[in-house]
Amino acid sequence: MPKRRLSERQIERIRTIQERRRERLAARTDAVLAESDAESEPQEGRVVVRHGANLAVEDDRGQIIHCLSRQNIGHPVCGDRVVWQMTGDGQGVVTAIQPRTTLLSRPDFNGRDKPLAANLTQLVVLIAPEPAPSGYLVDQYLVAAELMGVEAMIVGNKMDLLDADAQADFKRQFSHYDAIGYETHWVSLREPESLSQLIARLARETSILVGQSGVGKSSLVKALLPDREIQIGRLSKATGLGRHTTSAATCYRLSGDGSLIDSPGVRSFRLGAIDRDGLHQGFREFKPHIGQCRFTDCDHAHEPDCAIREAVESGSIAPERLANFHHLLGLKQPTS
Repeated sequence: MPKRRLSERQIERIRTIQERRRERLAARTDAVLAESDAESEPQEGRVVVRHGANLAVEDDRGQIIHCLSRQNIGHPVCGDRVVWQMTGDGQGVVTAIQPRTTLLSRPDFNGRDKPLAANLTQLVVLIAPEPAPSGYLVDQYLVAAELMGVEAMIVGNKMDLLDADAQADFKRQFSHYDAIGYETHWVSLREPESLSQLIARLARETSILVGQSGVGKSSLVKALLPDREIQIGRLSKATGLGRHTTSAATCYRLSGDGSLIDSPGVRSFRLGAIDRDGLHQGFREFKPHIGQCRFTDCDHAHEPDCAIREAVESGSIAPERLANFHHLLGLKQPTS
């Protein structure tokens, strides 16, 4: 069923309501800060959950503190390193957001970037035989990873659904990613030993799982986090948010000193507007050929002496990657 488009009047009404909520939050936060213990020292921590006005901040000792955020510092998200101050009631107020090394965002209904998670080091793209994987969506995720400057890998889940021949065919569909340097892992939750290499790759990283609905993300998260319920209980007790912690982006601790951010917001992920030059940077195998075309504004579609199309013909670039480049650029596919 198509989504109903909002009128300008409805959009303006939503903005007005949101602004009133922000003003109420600012007044509430300033009141809390005014009553805080003036002797408390600023501390650093990491946002592990944000639910509306409520933040769960983990300090350097691993303790969770329920915090509010000062209005004028911006919008902290899961994974942010922040400066916070203890208040007299044993809670806290976030007073600054530390510079972010990376930021994953997606466009909101107004086309503006909405931050989802910060300070990631790794993007894990999840696919499965069912539902049929979308190479276009996979490439959107990989472009996002390249533009953020984080590592990316592809994980094929539910491999137990396929017999040996079908598995080989499925893996072959994605072999061009191996060829350009993206790690691929093939796992089945019915075969726990198949997870060992993936678990090792998540150690000492801050990762997020992304993928289309139905690929088994929730089940894989549970397998990677055998103590997930304990961690949720710890967050709920510290923040008073109850089970609401599971409906927001949440940063969990993994074995091996890693972290896993589980975010419902990446289920409908899409890239915002990117121009041709920016999009070039998202396709890593294009880079050696950029600037080699006859025309500086080449779209790699019908233009003569195109270095990118020549690389496709020679096998250096997979044709489906160029097709997805054109799709993201908003071009119709060449007919010849």
